Amino acid sequence: MTSVNVNIFEVAVREKYRFPFKGMISVEDLWDLNVQSLDSVFKTLNSQLKQVKEESLLNTKSQQDQELDTKIEIIKYIVKVKQEEEQLRLKAREQREQKQKLLEIYASKQDADLLNKSAEEIKAMIDQLG
Repeated sequence: MTSVNVNIFEVAVREKYRFPFKGMISVEDLWDLNVQSLDSVFKTLNSQLKQVKEESLLNTKSQQDQELDTKIEIIKYIVKVKQEEEQLRLKAREQREQKQKLLEIYASKQDADLLNKSAEEIKAMIDQLG
């Protein structure tokens, strides 16, 4: 986590930010949402930000503008982390599936090798096992 992200989360916790989702939820609750729900929160915040900017003739940022900007950055960060985690899960699953496939092929090759042995070779192997 970069220092910028630490700072936005610190600000959010200190200021007790709440986010619009089925009422109001905390920063901690955002981590429990799926990406689609987070996108919904993002759209709501972005709409609020556009509305606030439309209402002002000045280019100065108000406290509300800064809060909305920070909230939007938090949502973007959480979505990015969740997407990266999903990619890692997919990659791990693909690797597990590939390994399982290779293990099955390996086992069938071993079986084929045994089937190609002569009766005497198989008998000798059995005798070695006791």
